[in-house]
Amino acid sequence: MISQTKVTVRYAETDQMGIVHHSVYPIWYEVARTETIKKIGMTYSELEKMGIMIPLVELNCKYHLPAKYEDELCIKVEITKLTPARIVFEYQVCRQENNEIINTGSTIHAWVGNDFKPINFKKQFPIIFEKINQLVQH
Repeated sequence: MISQTKVTVRYAETDQMGIVHHSVYPIWYEVARTETIKKIGMTYSELEKMGIMIPLVELNCKYHLPAKYEDELCIKVEITKLTPARIVFEYQVCRQENNEIINTGSTIHAWVGNDFKPINFKKQFPIIFEKINQLVQH
């Protein structure tokens, strides 16, 4: 499943050169990832109430072309790997008008409990694990 989230570049997200500051892309990744989890049928808050946390353990971000103020963008995200210990999301940030890729990246998150100790997500939450696993791009 590829999930898509649209954003319009705000003035506050640009730097003195008039392009989106590099630090904004991971924030957009989070926005898209949150929407993806909602499309699966749950929210981050619901996961946390169940004792499931998903902290970021790795971030990769590659800048291909600049985005500018008022550009309309689409952040495409897909889950590319799911294990009992981790989940991997990959992102493409594209211009809506021509689908031009301006940024790509990925994030890796660990499955942990409220105590931030690793859990075996597949073993402890088999129904949710399988629901997510059906969406993984193999």
